[in-house]
Amino acid sequence: MEAPRARRAPLALPAGFVLLLGALAAWGRLPWPIVIAYVILSLLAFAVYAVDKTAAMRGAWRTPERTLHLLALVGGWPGAWAAQRLLHHKSRKPGFRVRFWGTVVVNVLAVAWLLTPGGRAVLSALG
Repeated sequence: MEAPRARRAPLALPAGFVLLLGALAAWGRLPWPIVIAYVILSLLAFAVYAVDKTAAMRGAWRTPERTLHLLALVGGWPGAWAAQRLLHHKSRKPGFRVRFWGTVVVNVLAVAWLLTPGGRAVLSALG
């Protein structure tokens, strides 16, 4: 049986972004460790959201929102976004969503900067 559209759609944007990063790495425009970091951070972010969702349902200690935003900012936003959609966690709080999308924009702009001559120079100096 095919997954409902609502279940597939949350994966299209984050998976597409990570695939784009992989393509950029394959073309030599980004180092592979950046792609690997995105995958690891996305899996970590998804797991943290899942733990926080369980804690919310049990009334237990919660993960601070600033931690969730930091994970998104440093590259875990694809996993965080998928978790918001698939787990229905943190998906209805307007303030959280605005800050979340702000972290996504900053992160994507940082990746775009890495593709510029200045960003490539920084990457070359680091590795």
